[in-house]
Amino acid sequence: MKPIYSLLLSVSMLAASPPDLSTNATLADLHKHASEHNPGLQAHYQRWQAALMKISQVTALPDPKLSYAHYIRSVETRVGPQNHRIGISQAFPWFGKLKLRGDVATHEAEAAYQQLENARQKLRYDVAEAWHEYAYLHRAIEIVDENISLLKQLEGIAQVKFKGGGEYLGVVKAQVELGKLTDRKDSLQDLREPIEARLNTALGRAANAALPRPVVTPGPSIEHDDQRLQTQLTSSNPELKSLAADIDRTDTSIALARKNFRPDVTVSVDYIQTGDAIAAATPGNSKDAVMAGLSINIPLWWKKLRSGVKEAEANKNAAVAHRKDTTNQLVTRLKFAHFKYRDAERKIALYRDSLVPQAKSALTVAQKAFEGGKADFLETVDAQRLLLEFQLQAERSAANREQRIAEIQMILGTGGQQ
Repeated sequence: MKPIYSLLLSVSMLAASPPDLSTNATLADLHKHASEHNPGLQAHYQRWQAALMKISQVTALPDPKLSYAHYIRSVETRVGPQNHRIGISQAFPWFGKLKLRGDVATHEAEAAYQQLENARQKLRYDVAEAWHEYAYLHRAIEIVDENISLLKQLEGIAQVKFKGGGEYLGVVKAQVELGKLTDRKDSLQDLREPIEARLNTALGRAANAALPRPVVTPGPSIEHDDQRLQTQLTSSNPELKSLAADIDRTDTSIALARKNFRPDVTVSVDYIQTGDAIAAATPGNSKDAVMAGLSINIPLWWKKLRSGVKEAEANKNAAVAHRKDTTNQLVTRLKFAHFKYRDAERKIALYRDSLVPQAKSALTVAQKAFEGGKADFLETVDAQRLLLEFQLQAERSAANREQRIAEIQMILGTGGQQ
């Protein structure tokens, strides 16, 4: 998966601007578009790349040191005066230090990758949540429009009855209900703009960019066994994987801090340039000197070194506690999301399979009774209002189901997996 990210995001970042969406784009198309163009996800990708580049830096030896010295007052020796000295030295950390530093950086890179994956899961949820809300608004507006048309027909009947000597109350009631429905439609239409902006933001597009007409395909059913879901959560959630990598990093940091009680070694070579001796016949006249040296640092300040070990141990304890707290929070969130998913499925069955058909039948009966003069207009309006509420609740429940599926997949870390 990691090479896919590298290819996918590095190529997309070269694009001058994201391509437009087709008019028949599906939710899967939107997920793909968001993964390629969302700047927040690209930021996480670059952080992961930066963490990868750190590994080779911390495992390399320190830079060698080149030194030069000029004797302002020459040191006179038997073979001549010493005028210049050139030296080179290389420090070597104690055995195992470089490997441990590399392991720390590797764990940091793994944590950064899991943070990238966690951001991808959250982005998928943001897109799905906004998409299904956007689809719900479309459907809700259509339902309100259908009910406005129905009320207009009923108002026409009431007008005819009034002209024939009937009561004017039916006309007034129809006009009041029409006003309320028109206001409800206006509110739904106004809500579309911020919802579209939220969806476009997740997609990495301008807030006012045109969106395709929503087509919703019901998502897969979710496992009803809470214990199995919790087991899957602890094994596949990328946030928990990132925190596990952080715990591994702190373990390695403890070992590295303990290594600091061992000295580092520096190897050096010096070349000393020697001038002509006063007595030209001196054996070894003007012979240059070469020295090899070995030095070590002395880990003398044990209080400082012990504090380094305790710091690393405290960081590990904090990392373990953080992962445990995060696990508890995710389990709680999973339970709530699972409850809302089951509740939405119950409401879908209730409204679509039972209440909406019954309300339609009741409205048909009331409408025929009103037209035949066997019922007043208020009964017909009540039946119409009840049908409207049931239809909207059915659509709301359907949208809630899909949003909770997306949330559960995000929590489990399974979004986008086949």
